[in-house]
Parts: sequence; C-alpha cells; structure tokens
Amino acid sequence: MHKRGDVVNYLVTGAAGFIGFHLAKRLIDRGDRVIGLDSLNDYYDPALKFARLAELGVGTDADAYGIPVTSVRYPLFSFVRLRLEDTVALSGLFEKEAFDGVVNLAAQAGVRYSIENPQAYIDSNIQGFLSLLERCRTHHCAHLVYASSSSVYGLNADRPFSVHRGADHPVSLYAATKKANELMAHTYSHLYGIPTTALRFFTVYGPWGRPDMAYFKFARAILEGRTINVYNQGDMYRDFTYIDDIVEGVVRILDAPSKGSHLFNPEHPDPACSSAPYRIYNLGNSNPESLHRFIEVLERCLGRQAIKRFLPMQDGDVYATAADVSDLERDFGWKPSTDLETGLERFAQWFSGYSGKS
Repeated sequence: MHKRGDVVNYLVTGAAGFIGFHLAKRLIDRGDRVIGLDSLNDYYDPALKFARLAELGVGTDADAYGIPVTSVRYPLFSFVRLRLEDTVALSGLFEKEAFDGVVNLAAQAGVRYSIENPQAYIDSNIQGFLSLLERCRTHHCAHLVYASSSSVYGLNADRPFSVHRGADHPVSLYAATKKANELMAHTYSHLYGIPTTALRFFTVYGPWGRPDMAYFKFARAILEGRTINVYNQGDMYRDFTYIDDIVEGVVRILDAPSKGSHLFNPEHPDPACSSAPYRIYNLGNSNPESLHRFIEVLERCLGRQAIKRFLPMQDGDVYATAADVSDLERDFGWKPSTDLETGLERFAQWFSGYSGKS
C-alpha cells in the first residue's frame, strides 16, 4: 500500500493508547498522514494519554469531543476524540477523510477488568468494532488491520500457539470479544471483499506503556519501596514482546493487504486464512520468559530490589503463552527479536524520567 513519495492517509484508532501512540509516530515519521482517534476514557489515568498526545504535538484541546485538532509538531497528524460506537460521528469522519487504510487499536483492555465490568467490553469491543466494519464497508477501505490478542488461545495448552489451530476456549470476556472480532471481520471480508488482518499481540511492553500492566505496576512499586503481587508464586511464562517490534510488524502487515488464499480448503478449513481476503498473524517474541526472570531483569534495570508477595493464580489468567510466528517469517522475512534485557532497560530509562515528572 505504501509507496515511496506517496502521502498515504491512515486512520489509527486508540491513538492515545500505548501501541496506537507508537504506531502513529512511526507512520508520521515515514511521511504518511495519520488521523488519530481515541475516546480518552478513564480506564486508567487519562493524564498518561494526554502526555502521549503532547509528544505528538496535540494539547489539552484534544479533550473536546468530535472536534479534530491538528498537531503543532507534525503537520501530517490530526487527532479527534470519538467513540467508535458513535456511528453518526464516525460516519462523518469517514465521509470527510478518504482513508487508504485503517488500524484498529481502540478497545476496552484488561483481562480482570472484564470480569468486573463486562458491559464496557460489549460496548467498545463489539459495538465499536461493528461500527468500524460498517464504515469500512460503505467507504471501500483498502485494508483493515486490527488488534486481536494472545488471550484468545485461552485453555489451549498446545504451545507454541499457532494461528492454524483452534482458539475456541477463552477464559475471559476480553478474550471472547477479541475472538468475536476475528469472526466478524471474516464475515465482512467474505461478504464485501474488505481485506482484513487480525494481529494477535503477545504481552506488549516498553516506554509509554499502560499503567494497568504488571510490569508498569512492578516498576512503580519497586521505585516507591512498596510490595508487588507475584501471582502463581511467579511460576508463569509470557512471550514478552517489545513495543518497537510490535509496531514494525503492524507496519509491514499494513503495507500488504490481505488476499484470498487459493490453498483454502472448505472441507478442512484453516483458521488462519480463507478464500476471502482475511488473515491472522501472531505478533510475539517467540521466546517465553518466566515471571521470575522478568522481575529479576527489571530489578537490575531499575537498580532496586522488589519486595514480593506471592499469591495464587488469578481468575482469567493462563499459565503460559508462546507465539508461533512462522507465518510472519514466511510472508515477511522478519520476526520480533528484541531481547528482554534491551527492552526492559529502555523501559526503565523512560519510566524513571516519566515517574520523576508525574
């Protein structure tokens, strides 16, 4: 989709969020025009969202609902506060802008929060995604790339997780909504020919991350001398994936719209592809690390020891995640590769500066 010298127009939803912020910056830096959209909800402290927007040259006037704000730092970036489920306002945005592609990173996040507030996930992740699919249909979107999650694998213990095997046993409503997004996208790809690609992200971490994520909570508590909760006695494994690798994967995939596969066999259907222009990729480091080791590396990077409280496994959690990224390597000749020491050192440097200012 992207060609040297072209100015390509993208919609990035969730642009004030962790991944959306980094992706918007990357697209702007390579010369693309980006319209960022975010509801700026208070699931976590909105001050961090406004700080990310400030880095993109957008001030507190971004808080005004439905009014686009142009960056004072990046002429190719504008931001608008909108909810995806606001179909009237979203239709108006699509009518005004001729988007060459859409990256949907807007969602109600959090596994445990979905147990306490299920309706928020239906409103944002189901109603909001349907609203976006409808706009992509009526405005002939050339490629919709959207965030799914490693959480969809749920009770699946067949690791590494492969997109070619089933993911039908989620253990949280958050995961169920992400799986539902994949099914909804396939329907629209089949019925209307919209190229769609799902990206199953694996435990993303790095600078400007989400404060509800464990590593962010750990860093704050360690620097403040408070106790951290270590679930399942620390005997858990995650495929921690650094933010720059996630963004690199999104950009590569965004530039290659999905196509129907001639290898698709309806008698033995492959969950990862279709005769419709639909694909699924894992985006993970493919090198699971134990929670114990993760904390040890973070302690070294921060120069402080953690005070640990060991607790049992939480509802909605899984023991381990591990990404099979062979499709990514086959199709793009690339895979995430940032090691834990490098990624956490970069995070710790950013966090020490940010927390000192906040």
